[in-house]
Amino acid sequence: MSAAIRIVDTTSGPEPGEVTSFGVPIVAIADDLTAPDTEYWLDKATFTLTTRKTDDRRAVTVSDPHATATDIAGRVTESPITTATCDDVLRAIDTHADLRPALTVESLAYSTLQAGPEFARWLAARGPSTARPDESTPLRYHRDGNTLHIEFHRPHRHNAFNDGMRALLIEALNLAHLDPSITAVELTGSGKSFCSGGDLADFGGFDDPASAHLARTRHSPALGLFALRQRLGPALRAHLHGQVLGSGLEMAAFCGTVSAHPDTVLGLPELSVGLVPGAGGMFSVPRRIGRHRTAYLVLSGKTLDSATALEWGLIDEITQTSISLGAKRSPDPS
Repeated sequence: MSAAIRIVDTTSGPEPGEVTSFGVPIVAIADDLTAPDTEYWLDKATFTLTTRKTDDRRAVTVSDPHATATDIAGRVTESPITTATCDDVLRAIDTHADLRPALTVESLAYSTLQAGPEFARWLAARGPSTARPDESTPLRYHRDGNTLHIEFHRPHRHNAFNDGMRALLIEALNLAHLDPSITAVELTGSGKSFCSGGDLADFGGFDDPASAHLARTRHSPALGLFALRQRLGPALRAHLHGQVLGSGLEMAAFCGTVSAHPDTVLGLPELSVGLVPGAGGMFSVPRRIGRHRTAYLVLSGKTLDSATALEWGLIDEITQTSISLGAKRSPDPS
């Protein structure tokens, strides 16, 4: 057992005096999901690994649970603070409630980790930021009838999400929110990927964690996406292809309808940089797949193919074609 995580066999049952707050995340291993003591661990563990095919969102089916648990233990040993924080936040957030309290909890955790040793270690290994301003518009949008089309447009970077994209996305979402004649919004990505997550070259550019927290909770695309999801429902659509990682997945998960090309790869790799998802994903992703499978994605670093994502409910359909704005451009924001 790693100091950063606890691995239990569900056949052992809870120990005498066992409490629900375990101090470190727990990976449970279950050969039989119907065994008497398994229900306790399914509910209390961070997630449960099993070889059994199951629709229970508290469990993840893998070929070798013991080997998978060992691999995860080795991975999280490098980031025990981030691992524990991820588990704490997922347990604290109510995905059936409003976004704002959840975004506050997520952001406080994210900002705390930005000031922590694990993120600092990653920054030191990365070296000085190589971020450069884009010469062209990193996000494009245009209206076609009652539909607003929004396209991430940094194809040379697999649409890695940066500050320029964030500002334009908030602008486009505000336009859709304030104009009731817009009855559908579609999100796409140009090039080979929908969005490969936050641009690592931008990481660490905050003035201080406290100011970053205020910016993240007041000026997050998650707020606009959540508001549009409430108004438009399934007419808020994301069309995924290629890499859909980190913030790319977090934003897509807010949408009412998520389609994916068969080549799509989805994941939450933030643990590797000493952070938790920070674009609303600790709320949006568990709303679709539950906190247990979300924790598995973060702590394992594993990615899902489109078929597994559909089975889990992370996406709603698989399509054979990718949708793009092509040569169409947004109006000049000025």
